[in-house]
Amino acid sequence: MTLSHTHGTGTVALLGDTIGGNLARVIEAHPEREALVDVPSGRRWTYAELGADVDELARALLARGVAKGDRVGIWAVNCPEWVLVQYATARIGAIMVNINPAYRAHEVEYVLNQSGISLLVASLSHKSSDYRAIVDEVRGNCPALRSVHYIGDDSWRDLVSSASAVGPGEPELRAAELSCDDPVNIQYTSGTTGFPKGATLSHHNILNNGYFVGEMIAYTEQDRVCLPVPFYHCFGMVMGNLGATSHGACIVIPAPSFDPAATLRAVQQERCTSLYGVPTMFIAELNLPDFAAYDLSSLRTGIMAGSPCPVEVMKRVVSEMNMAEVSICYGMTETSPVSTQTRRDDDLERRTGTVGRVLPHIEVKVVDPVDGVTVPRGVAGELCTRGYSVMLGYWNEPEKTAEAVDAGRWMHTGDLAVIREDGYVQIVGRIKDMIIRGGENVYPREIEEFLYGHPKVADVQVVGVPDEKYGEEILACVIPRDPADPPTLEDITAFCRERLAHYKIPRRLEILDGFPMTVSGKVRKVELRTAYGS
Repeated sequence: MTLSHTHGTGTVALLGDTIGGNLARVIEAHPEREALVDVPSGRRWTYAELGADVDELARALLARGVAKGDRVGIWAVNCPEWVLVQYATARIGAIMVNINPAYRAHEVEYVLNQSGISLLVASLSHKSSDYRAIVDEVRGNCPALRSVHYIGDDSWRDLVSSASAVGPGEPELRAAELSCDDPVNIQYTSGTTGFPKGATLSHHNILNNGYFVGEMIAYTEQDRVCLPVPFYHCFGMVMGNLGATSHGACIVIPAPSFDPAATLRAVQQERCTSLYGVPTMFIAELNLPDFAAYDLSSLRTGIMAGSPCPVEVMKRVVSEMNMAEVSICYGMTETSPVSTQTRRDDDLERRTGTVGRVLPHIEVKVVDPVDGVTVPRGVAGELCTRGYSVMLGYWNEPEKTAEAVDAGRWMHTGDLAVIREDGYVQIVGRIKDMIIRGGENVYPREIEEFLYGHPKVADVQVVGVPDEKYGEEILACVIPRDPADPPTLEDITAFCRERLAHYKIPRRLEILDGFPMTVSGKVRKVELRTAYGS
Protein backbone atom coordinates (compact mmCIF):
# COMPACT_ATOMS: atom_id res chain seq x y z
CA MET A 1 0.00 0.00 0.00
CA THR A 2 1.39 3.40 -1.03
CA LEU A 3 0.30 6.35 1.08
CA SER A 4 -1.07 9.54 -0.43
CA HIS A 5 2.01 11.58 0.44
CA THR A 6 4.41 12.96 -2.14
CA HIS A 7 6.96 15.74 -2.46
CA GLY A 8 8.40 17.60 -5.42
CA THR A 9 12.08 17.21 -6.16
CA GLY A 10 14.07 19.34 -8.54
CA THR A 11 17.55 20.32 -9.62
CA VAL A 12 16.85 24.07 -9.34
CA ALA A 13 17.29 25.56 -5.87
CA LEU A 14 14.82 27.90 -4.18
CA LEU A 15 15.54 31.59 -4.72
CA GLY A 16 16.84 33.40 -1.64
CA ASP A 17 16.18 36.89 -3.05
CA THR A 18 13.74 39.50 -2.03
CA ILE A 19 11.45 40.54 -4.89
CA GLY A 20 13.41 43.78 -5.32
CA GLY A 21 16.72 41.93 -5.33
CA ASN A 22 15.47 39.50 -7.95
CA LEU A 23 14.20 42.32 -10.18
CA ALA A 24 17.56 44.11 -9.88
CA ARG A 25 19.39 40.98 -11.07
CA VAL A 26 17.04 40.60 -14.05
CA ILE A 27 17.42 44.30 -14.97
CA GLU A 28 21.20 43.90 -14.95
CA ALA A 29 20.97 40.85 -17.22
CA HIS A 30 18.33 42.19 -19.66
CA PRO A 31 18.19 46.01 -19.43
CA GLU A 32 16.96 46.59 -23.00
CA ARG A 33 14.42 43.77 -23.18
CA GLU A 34 10.77 44.77 -23.02
CA ALA A 35 9.36 44.23 -19.54
CA LEU A 36 5.84 45.69 -19.61
CA VAL A 37 3.35 46.63 -22.33
CA ASP A 38 -0.02 48.25 -21.68
CA VAL A 39 -1.99 47.67 -24.87
CA PRO A 40 -4.90 50.08 -24.09
CA SER A 41 -2.62 53.12 -23.60
CA GLY A 42 0.24 52.01 -25.85
CA ARG A 43 2.79 52.57 -23.06
CA ARG A 44 5.91 50.38 -22.98
CA TRP A 45 8.80 49.81 -20.57
CA THR A 46 12.14 48.08 -21.01
CA TYR A 47 13.52 46.41 -17.89
CA ALA A 48 15.83 49.40 -17.34
CA GLU A 49 12.88 51.79 -17.66
CA LEU A 50 10.71 49.66 -15.38
CA GLY A 51 13.48 49.63 -12.76
CA ALA A 52 13.79 53.44 -12.95
CA ASP A 53 10.05 53.97 -12.52
CA VAL A 54 9.86 51.44 -9.68
CA ASP A 55 12.69 53.27 -7.88
CA GLU A 56 11.00 56.63 -8.45
CA LEU A 57 7.75 55.37 -6.92
CA ALA A 58 9.68 53.73 -4.06
CA ARG A 59 11.29 57.10 -3.27
CA ALA A 60 7.86 58.77 -3.48
CA LEU A 61 6.45 56.31 -0.94
CA LEU A 62 9.41 56.97 1.36
CA ALA A 63 8.79 60.71 0.99
CA ARG A 64 5.20 60.12 2.16
CA GLY A 65 6.43 58.38 5.30
CA VAL A 66 5.92 54.75 4.25
CA ALA A 67 8.30 52.57 6.29
CA LYS A 68 9.17 48.88 6.39
CA GLY A 69 6.11 46.87 7.40
CA ASP A 70 3.62 49.68 6.66
CA ARG A 71 0.59 48.65 4.65
CA VAL A 72 -0.03 50.24 1.24
CA GLY A 73 -3.39 49.44 -0.35
CA ILE A 74 -3.97 48.94 -4.07
CA TRP A 75 -7.60 49.07 -5.21
CA ALA A 76 -7.42 49.14 -8.97
CA VAL A 77 -8.06 47.40 -12.26
CA ASN A 78 -5.17 46.00 -14.30
CA CYS A 79 -2.86 48.82 -15.38
CA PRO A 80 0.89 49.60 -15.38
CA GLU A 81 0.59 51.59 -12.14
CA TRP A 82 -0.60 48.41 -10.40
CA VAL A 83 2.65 46.73 -11.42
CA LEU A 84 4.72 49.73 -10.27
CA VAL A 85 3.05 49.67 -6.84
CA GLN A 86 3.69 45.93 -6.54
CA TYR A 87 7.44 46.23 -7.11
CA ALA A 88 7.95 49.60 -5.40
CA THR A 89 6.38 48.44 -2.13
CA ALA A 90 8.47 45.25 -2.24
CA ARG A 91 11.61 47.32 -2.90
CA ILE A 92 11.33 49.21 0.40
CA GLY A 93 9.76 46.50 2.57
CA ALA A 94 6.22 47.85 2.68
CA ILE A 95 3.34 45.36 2.61
CA MET A 96 1.02 45.74 -0.37
CA VAL A 97 -2.62 44.98 0.39
CA ASN A 98 -4.70 43.86 -2.60
CA ILE A 99 -8.30 45.09 -2.56
CA ASN A 100 -10.86 43.35 -4.76
CA PRO A 101 -12.04 45.79 -7.49
CA ALA A 102 -15.61 44.59 -6.95
CA TYR A 103 -15.70 45.48 -3.23
CA ARG A 104 -18.38 47.87 -2.03
CA ALA A 105 -18.12 50.42 0.76
CA HIS A 106 -18.50 48.15 3.81
CA GLU A 107 -15.94 45.66 2.44
CA VAL A 108 -13.42 48.38 1.60
CA GLU A 109 -13.83 49.90 5.06
CA TYR A 110 -13.25 46.49 6.66
CA VAL A 111 -10.03 45.85 4.70
CA LEU A 112 -8.67 49.36 5.28
CA ASN A 113 -9.11 48.96 9.03
CA GLN A 114 -8.30 45.27 9.45
CA SER A 115 -4.93 45.64 7.71
CA GLY A 116 -4.25 49.20 8.89
CA ILE A 117 -3.61 50.70 5.44
CA SER A 118 -1.92 54.11 5.73
CA LEU A 119 -1.62 54.96 2.02
CA LEU A 120 -4.09 53.86 -0.66
CA VAL A 121 -3.64 53.85 -4.44
CA ALA A 122 -6.93 53.48 -6.33
CA SER A 123 -8.49 53.62 -9.76
CA LEU A 124 -10.99 56.43 -10.27
CA SER A 125 -13.76 54.00 -11.16
CA HIS A 126 -14.55 50.45 -12.26
CA LYS A 127 -17.80 49.40 -13.96
CA SER A 128 -20.55 50.85 -11.74
CA SER A 129 -18.24 51.74 -8.82
CA ASP A 130 -17.10 55.33 -8.24
CA TYR A 131 -14.00 54.65 -6.13
CA ARG A 132 -13.51 58.26 -5.05
CA ALA A 133 -17.10 58.46 -3.76
CA ILE A 134 -16.71 55.16 -1.89
CA VAL A 135 -13.42 56.25 -0.28
CA ASP A 136 -14.96 59.60 0.71
CA GLU A 137 -17.85 57.69 2.31
CA VAL A 138 -15.69 55.44 4.50
CA ARG A 139 -12.58 57.54 5.10
CA GLY A 140 -13.83 59.09 8.31
CA ASN A 141 -14.11 55.61 9.82
CA CYS A 142 -10.52 54.63 8.89
CA PRO A 143 -8.14 56.38 11.30
CA ALA A 144 -4.95 54.77 9.92
CA LEU A 145 -5.55 56.02 6.36
CA ARG A 146 -3.38 59.12 5.84
CA SER A 147 -3.47 59.63 2.07
CA VAL A 148 -5.24 58.42 -1.07
CA HIS A 149 -3.92 58.70 -4.62
CA TYR A 150 -6.05 58.06 -7.71
CA ILE A 151 -4.39 56.67 -10.83
CA GLY A 152 -4.67 59.13 -13.73
CA ASP A 153 -5.50 62.01 -11.41
CA ASP A 154 -3.47 64.92 -10.03
CA SER A 155 -3.19 63.09 -6.71
CA TRP A 156 -1.19 60.31 -8.42
CA ARG A 157 1.05 62.82 -10.16
CA ASP A 158 1.58 64.62 -6.84
CA LEU A 159 2.61 61.32 -5.23
CA VAL A 160 5.16 60.52 -7.95
CA SER A 161 6.59 64.05 -7.96
CA SER A 162 7.34 63.82 -4.24
CA ALA A 163 10.14 61.36 -5.11
CA SER A 164 12.44 64.36 -5.66
CA ALA A 165 12.55 64.88 -1.89
CA VAL A 166 14.37 61.56 -1.37
CA GLY A 167 17.89 60.77 -2.54
CA PRO A 168 18.38 58.28 -5.40
CA GLY A 169 20.26 55.78 -3.21
CA GLU A 170 17.65 55.59 -0.46
CA PRO A 171 15.62 52.62 -1.83
CA GLU A 172 18.82 50.57 -2.00
CA LEU A 173 19.61 51.37 1.63
CA ARG A 174 16.12 50.25 2.66
CA ALA A 175 16.41 47.10 0.53
CA ALA A 176 19.60 46.13 2.36
CA GLU A 177 17.58 45.85 5.60
CA LEU A 178 15.10 43.32 4.19
CA SER A 179 14.85 39.54 4.53
CA CYS A 180 13.18 37.29 1.98
CA ASP A 181 11.02 36.00 4.84
CA ASP A 182 9.52 39.45 5.52
CA PRO A 183 5.81 39.87 4.72
CA VAL A 184 5.28 41.67 1.42
CA ASN A 185 1.64 41.12 0.48
CA ILE A 186 -1.78 40.66 2.07
CA GLN A 187 -4.51 39.08 -0.06
CA TYR A 188 -8.05 38.84 1.23
CA THR A 189 -9.56 35.47 0.48
CA SER A 190 -13.12 35.53 -0.80
CA GLY A 191 -14.91 34.25 2.25
CA THR A 192 -18.34 32.72 1.64
CA THR A 193 -19.51 33.66 5.12
CA GLY A 194 -18.52 36.65 7.21
CA PHE A 195 -15.62 38.93 6.32
CA PRO A 196 -12.65 37.70 4.29
CA LYS A 197 -9.33 36.80 5.90
CA GLY A 198 -6.04 38.46 4.94
CA ALA A 199 -3.55 35.81 3.83
CA THR A 200 -0.10 37.28 4.57
CA LEU A 201 2.60 36.27 2.11
CA SER A 202 6.36 36.78 2.17
CA HIS A 203 8.87 37.60 -0.58
CA HIS A 204 10.03 33.96 -0.32
CA ASN A 205 6.46 32.65 -0.71
CA ILE A 206 5.41 34.44 -3.84
CA LEU A 207 8.72 35.04 -5.65
CA ASN A 208 9.53 31.34 -5.59
CA ASN A 209 6.01 30.29 -6.51
CA GLY A 210 5.91 32.60 -9.53
CA TYR A 211 9.40 31.47 -10.52
CA PHE A 212 8.70 27.73 -10.37
CA VAL A 213 5.35 28.05 -12.15
CA GLY A 214 7.31 29.77 -14.94
CA GLU A 215 9.98 27.08 -14.83
CA MET A 216 7.37 24.38 -15.43
CA ILE A 217 6.40 26.01 -18.75
CA ALA A 218 10.00 26.85 -19.66
CA TYR A 219 9.83 30.64 -19.54
CA THR A 220 12.86 32.57 -20.80
CA GLU A 221 13.50 36.23 -21.61
CA GLN A 222 12.00 35.48 -25.05
CA ASP A 223 8.49 34.98 -23.67
CA ARG A 224 5.65 37.49 -23.77
CA VAL A 225 2.86 36.76 -21.30
CA CYS A 226 -0.69 38.02 -21.95
CA LEU A 227 -2.51 38.59 -18.64
CA PRO A 228 -6.28 39.10 -18.84
CA VAL A 229 -6.59 37.69 -15.29
CA PRO A 230 -6.85 40.19 -12.40
CA PHE A 231 -3.65 41.44 -10.76
CA TYR A 232 -5.66 41.69 -7.54
CA HIS A 233 -5.43 37.89 -7.33
CA CYS A 234 -2.39 35.59 -7.11
CA PHE A 235 -3.10 34.38 -10.65
CA GLY A 236 -2.24 37.81 -12.02
CA MET A 237 0.40 39.20 -9.68
CA VAL A 238 2.29 36.00 -8.76
CA MET A 239 1.88 33.44 -11.55
CA GLY A 240 1.70 36.32 -14.02
CA ASN A 241 3.86 39.29 -13.02
CA LEU A 242 6.43 37.49 -10.84
CA GLY A 243 6.46 34.46 -13.15
CA ALA A 244 7.38 36.79 -16.00
CA THR A 245 9.85 39.16 -14.35
CA SER A 246 11.78 36.38 -12.59
CA HIS A 247 12.59 35.04 -16.08
CA GLY A 248 13.14 38.37 -17.86
CA ALA A 249 9.92 37.86 -19.85
CA CYS A 250 7.45 40.59 -20.83
CA ILE A 251 4.11 41.32 -19.12
CA VAL A 252 1.35 42.26 -21.61
CA ILE A 253 -1.82 43.91 -20.26
CA PRO A 254 -4.64 43.49 -22.82
CA ALA A 255 -7.35 45.50 -21.02
CA PRO A 256 -8.25 46.86 -17.55
CA SER A 257 -10.55 43.88 -16.98
CA PHE A 258 -11.35 40.77 -18.98
CA ASP A 259 -12.48 41.37 -22.55
CA PRO A 260 -12.22 38.31 -24.85
CA ALA A 261 -11.74 40.28 -28.08
CA ALA A 262 -9.19 42.64 -26.52
CA THR A 263 -7.30 39.61 -25.20
CA LEU A 264 -6.97 37.97 -28.61
CA ARG A 265 -6.09 41.32 -30.24
CA ALA A 266 -3.28 41.74 -27.70
CA VAL A 267 -1.95 38.22 -28.37
CA GLN A 268 -1.93 38.94 -32.10
CA GLN A 269 -0.50 42.46 -31.89
CA GLU A 270 2.20 41.72 -29.30
CA ARG A 271 3.06 38.22 -30.57
CA CYS A 272 2.45 36.76 -27.13
CA THR A 273 3.83 33.30 -26.44
CA SER A 274 1.74 32.62 -23.32
CA LEU A 275 -1.88 33.31 -22.36
CA TYR A 276 -3.51 32.94 -18.94
CA GLY A 277 -7.14 32.45 -18.03
CA VAL A 278 -9.78 30.52 -16.15
CA PRO A 279 -11.80 28.08 -18.28
CA THR A 280 -14.71 30.51 -18.69
CA MET A 281 -12.29 33.05 -20.22
CA PHE A 282 -11.01 30.55 -22.77
CA ILE A 283 -14.61 29.52 -23.54
CA ALA A 284 -15.52 33.19 -24.16
CA GLU A 285 -12.52 33.65 -26.47
CA LEU A 286 -13.23 30.47 -28.44
CA ASN A 287 -16.89 31.47 -28.82
CA LEU A 288 -16.17 34.88 -30.40
CA PRO A 289 -17.91 35.00 -33.80
CA ASP A 290 -14.67 36.13 -35.45
CA PHE A 291 -12.37 33.85 -33.42
CA ALA A 292 -10.83 32.32 -36.57
CA ALA A 293 -9.73 35.76 -37.80
CA TYR A 294 -7.14 36.21 -35.02
CA ASP A 295 -3.54 35.20 -35.63
CA LEU A 296 -2.58 33.17 -32.55
CA SER A 297 0.39 31.42 -34.14
CA SER A 298 2.85 33.01 -31.68
CA LEU A 299 1.31 31.16 -28.70
CA ARG A 300 2.99 28.03 -27.37
CA THR A 301 1.92 27.84 -23.73
CA GLY A 302 -0.17 29.39 -21.00
CA ILE A 303 -1.90 28.61 -17.75
CA MET A 304 -5.45 27.57 -17.06
CA ALA A 305 -6.53 27.57 -13.43
CA GLY A 306 -9.35 28.54 -11.09
CA SER A 307 -11.65 25.62 -11.88
CA PRO A 308 -11.53 22.32 -13.81
CA CYS A 309 -11.07 22.47 -17.56
CA PRO A 310 -13.61 20.55 -19.68
CA VAL A 311 -12.00 18.07 -22.07
CA GLU A 312 -13.58 19.61 -25.18
CA VAL A 313 -12.40 23.09 -24.23
CA MET A 314 -8.84 21.84 -23.65
CA LYS A 315 -8.82 20.13 -27.06
CA ARG A 316 -9.74 23.41 -28.74
CA VAL A 317 -7.22 25.45 -26.73
CA VAL A 318 -4.44 23.09 -27.81
CA SER A 319 -5.46 22.78 -31.45
CA GLU A 320 -7.15 26.10 -32.33
CA MET A 321 -5.20 28.47 -30.06
CA ASN A 322 -1.82 26.84 -30.73
CA MET A 323 -1.20 26.27 -27.00
CA ALA A 324 0.34 22.81 -27.23
CA GLU A 325 2.19 23.30 -23.93
CA VAL A 326 -0.70 24.79 -21.92
CA SER A 327 -0.50 23.96 -18.21
CA ILE A 328 -3.12 23.39 -15.52
CA CYS A 329 -2.36 24.81 -12.08
CA TYR A 330 -4.03 24.13 -8.75
CA GLY A 331 -3.66 26.05 -5.51
CA MET A 332 -5.10 28.62 -3.16
CA THR A 333 -4.20 32.13 -2.02
CA GLU A 334 -2.84 30.78 1.27
CA THR A 335 -0.24 28.73 -0.63
CA SER A 336 1.09 31.55 -2.80
CA PRO A 337 -0.90 30.04 -4.74
CA VAL A 338 0.25 26.96 -6.73
CA SER A 339 0.88 23.51 -5.22
CA THR A 340 0.44 21.24 -8.24
CA GLN A 341 0.86 21.77 -11.98
CA THR A 342 0.75 19.71 -15.15
CA ARG A 343 3.94 19.49 -17.17
CA ARG A 344 4.53 20.63 -20.75
CA ASP A 345 4.54 17.11 -22.18
CA ASP A 346 1.54 15.76 -20.26
CA ASP A 347 -1.18 14.15 -22.35
CA LEU A 348 -4.78 15.33 -22.66
CA GLU A 349 -6.01 12.97 -19.94
CA ARG A 350 -3.59 14.37 -17.36
CA ARG A 351 -4.40 17.99 -18.38
CA THR A 352 -8.14 17.50 -18.01
CA GLY A 353 -8.47 14.64 -15.54
CA THR A 354 -5.91 15.91 -13.02
CA VAL A 355 -4.32 19.11 -11.69
CA GLY A 356 -0.82 17.79 -12.26
CA ARG A 357 1.96 16.78 -9.92
CA VAL A 358 3.38 18.56 -6.90
CA LEU A 359 5.80 21.41 -7.67
CA PRO A 360 9.48 21.22 -6.66
CA HIS A 361 10.18 21.86 -2.94
CA ILE A 362 6.53 21.30 -1.92
CA GLU A 363 4.83 18.34 -0.18
CA VAL A 364 1.22 17.24 -0.55
CA LYS A 365 -0.78 14.54 1.17
CA VAL A 366 -4.39 13.39 1.35
CA VAL A 367 -5.88 12.75 4.78
CA ASP A 368 -9.12 11.43 6.19
CA PRO A 369 -11.16 14.60 6.88
CA VAL A 370 -12.37 13.18 10.21
CA ASP A 371 -9.25 11.79 11.90
CA GLY A 372 -6.46 13.42 9.85
CA VAL A 373 -4.71 10.12 9.05
CA THR A 374 -3.00 9.89 5.66
CA VAL A 375 -5.03 7.67 3.33
CA PRO A 376 -3.72 5.27 0.65
CA ARG A 377 -3.26 6.43 -2.93
CA GLY A 378 -6.47 6.22 -4.89
CA VAL A 379 -8.62 7.10 -1.85
CA ALA A 380 -10.38 10.46 -1.57
CA GLY A 381 -9.75 12.77 1.38
CA GLU A 382 -8.69 16.31 2.22
CA LEU A 383 -5.66 17.64 0.35
CA CYS A 384 -2.99 19.24 2.56
CA THR A 385 0.18 21.00 1.43
CA ARG A 386 3.41 22.03 3.15
CA GLY A 387 6.57 23.89 2.18
CA TYR A 388 7.97 27.31 1.28
CA SER A 389 4.62 28.32 -0.24
CA VAL A 390 2.48 28.18 2.92
CA MET A 391 1.49 31.68 4.07
CA LEU A 392 2.89 33.35 7.17
CA GLY A 393 -0.68 33.41 8.50
CA TYR A 394 -3.91 35.40 8.38
CA TRP A 395 -3.18 39.04 9.24
CA ASN A 396 -3.84 39.62 12.96
CA GLU A 397 -5.99 36.46 13.22
CA PRO A 398 -3.91 33.78 15.00
CA GLU A 399 -6.93 31.64 15.87
CA LYS A 400 -8.09 31.41 12.25
CA THR A 401 -4.51 30.73 11.18
CA ALA A 402 -4.36 27.80 13.61
CA GLU A 403 -7.59 26.40 12.13
CA ALA A 404 -6.05 26.36 8.64
CA VAL A 405 -2.38 25.54 9.31
CA ASP A 406 -1.76 22.70 11.75
CA ALA A 407 1.15 22.19 14.16
CA GLY A 408 3.12 20.38 11.46
CA ARG A 409 2.81 23.44 9.16
CA TRP A 410 0.40 21.60 6.84
CA MET A 411 -2.11 23.89 5.13
CA HIS A 412 -5.54 22.25 5.07
CA THR A 413 -7.11 23.18 1.73
CA GLY A 414 -10.72 22.10 2.28
CA ASP A 415 -10.55 20.35 -1.11
CA LEU A 416 -11.38 16.69 -1.61
CA ALA A 417 -8.67 15.04 -3.68
CA VAL A 418 -7.19 11.73 -4.79
CA ILE A 419 -3.47 11.14 -5.36
CA ARG A 420 -3.20 8.51 -8.09
CA GLU A 421 -0.56 5.80 -8.24
CA ASP A 422 1.34 7.90 -10.83
CA GLY A 423 1.49 10.84 -8.39
CA TYR A 424 -1.00 13.00 -10.27
CA VAL A 425 -3.65 14.73 -8.19
CA GLN A 426 -7.35 14.74 -8.94
CA ILE A 427 -9.62 17.29 -7.27
CA VAL A 428 -13.02 15.69 -6.74
CA GLY A 429 -14.71 18.62 -5.01
CA ARG A 430 -14.82 20.84 -1.98
CA ILE A 431 -15.60 19.21 1.35
CA LYS A 432 -18.44 21.73 1.69
CA ASP A 433 -19.62 21.18 -1.95
CA MET A 434 -19.87 17.39 -1.70
CA ILE A 435 -23.50 16.32 -2.08
CA ILE A 436 -24.82 13.59 0.20
CA ARG A 437 -27.95 12.24 -1.49
CA GLY A 438 -29.73 9.45 0.35
CA GLY A 439 -26.48 8.47 2.07
CA GLU A 440 -24.46 8.40 -1.18
CA ASN A 441 -21.49 10.78 -1.58
CA VAL A 442 -21.79 12.61 -4.90
CA TYR A 443 -18.96 14.72 -6.34
CA PRO A 444 -20.31 17.54 -8.56
CA ARG A 445 -17.14 17.60 -10.69
CA GLU A 446 -17.87 14.14 -12.11
CA ILE A 447 -21.38 15.10 -13.21
CA GLU A 448 -20.23 18.47 -14.61
CA GLU A 449 -17.51 16.82 -16.68
CA PHE A 450 -20.06 14.39 -18.10
CA LEU A 451 -22.64 17.08 -18.93
CA TYR A 452 -20.07 19.15 -20.85
CA GLY A 453 -20.44 16.47 -23.51
CA HIS A 454 -24.13 17.29 -24.08
CA PRO A 455 -24.56 19.08 -27.43
CA LYS A 456 -26.86 21.73 -25.95
CA VAL A 457 -24.65 22.55 -22.91
CA ALA A 458 -22.06 25.36 -23.13
CA ASP A 459 -21.26 25.45 -19.40
CA VAL A 460 -22.64 23.75 -16.30
CA GLN A 461 -22.38 23.82 -12.53
CA VAL A 462 -23.86 21.14 -10.28
CA VAL A 463 -24.87 21.84 -6.67
CA GLY A 464 -26.76 20.13 -3.91
CA VAL A 465 -30.03 21.65 -2.73
CA PRO A 466 -32.16 20.65 0.29
CA ASP A 467 -34.62 17.79 -0.19
CA GLU A 468 -37.02 16.35 2.38
CA LYS A 469 -36.74 12.74 1.19
CA TYR A 470 -33.03 12.42 0.30
CA GLY A 471 -31.47 15.18 2.42
CA GLU A 472 -29.99 16.73 -0.70
CA GLU A 473 -31.01 16.62 -4.34
CA ILE A 474 -28.89 17.34 -7.40
CA LEU A 475 -29.42 20.57 -9.35
CA ALA A 476 -27.76 21.24 -12.71
CA CYS A 477 -27.36 24.93 -13.58
CA VAL A 478 -26.80 25.12 -17.33
CA ILE A 479 -25.75 27.86 -19.72
CA PRO A 480 -27.08 26.64 -23.11
CA ARG A 481 -25.10 26.76 -26.35
CA ASP A 482 -28.17 28.27 -28.02
CA PRO A 483 -30.37 30.32 -25.67
CA ALA A 484 -33.27 29.81 -28.07
CA ASP A 485 -32.97 26.02 -27.78
CA PRO A 486 -31.97 25.11 -24.22
CA PRO A 487 -31.92 21.52 -22.98
CA THR A 488 -34.89 20.27 -20.97
CA LEU A 489 -34.70 18.19 -17.80
CA GLU A 490 -35.87 15.25 -19.91
CA ASP A 491 -32.93 15.83 -22.30
CA ILE A 492 -30.48 15.85 -19.41
CA THR A 493 -32.03 12.76 -17.78
CA ALA A 494 -31.95 10.78 -21.02
CA PHE A 495 -28.32 11.79 -21.65
CA CYS A 496 -27.27 10.63 -18.17
CA ARG A 497 -29.37 7.49 -17.84
CA GLU A 498 -27.05 5.03 -19.58
CA ARG A 499 -23.77 6.44 -18.26
CA LEU A 500 -24.26 7.66 -14.69
CA ALA A 501 -25.47 5.84 -11.59
CA HIS A 502 -29.11 6.71 -10.91
CA TYR A 503 -28.30 8.64 -7.73
CA LYS A 504 -25.93 10.97 -9.69
CA ILE A 505 -28.53 12.06 -12.26
CA PRO A 506 -29.72 15.66 -11.74
CA ARG A 507 -33.36 15.84 -10.68
CA ARG A 508 -33.61 19.60 -11.16
CA LEU A 509 -32.48 21.97 -13.91
CA GLU A 510 -32.05 25.74 -14.09
CA ILE A 511 -31.24 27.47 -17.39
CA LEU A 512 -29.04 30.53 -16.78
CA ASP A 513 -27.23 33.14 -18.88
CA GLY A 514 -24.25 33.32 -16.50
CA PHE A 515 -22.86 32.17 -13.16
CA PRO A 516 -22.03 34.28 -10.08
CA MET A 517 -18.23 34.51 -10.04
CA THR A 518 -15.46 35.61 -7.71
CA VAL A 519 -13.02 38.13 -9.21
CA SER A 520 -10.49 35.30 -9.56
CA GLY A 521 -12.82 33.37 -11.85
CA LYS A 522 -14.26 30.76 -9.51
CA VAL A 523 -17.98 30.08 -9.61
CA ARG A 524 -19.69 30.98 -6.34
CA LYS A 525 -21.63 27.77 -5.83
CA VAL A 526 -22.91 29.02 -2.49
CA GLU A 527 -24.92 31.66 -4.38
CA LEU A 528 -26.39 29.05 -6.72
CA ARG A 529 -27.43 26.93 -3.73
CA THR A 530 -28.98 29.95 -2.04
CA ALA A 531 -30.80 31.19 -5.14
CA TYR A 532 -32.25 27.87 -6.28
CA GLY A 533 -32.30 25.80 -3.10
CA SER A 534 -35.88 26.45 -2.08
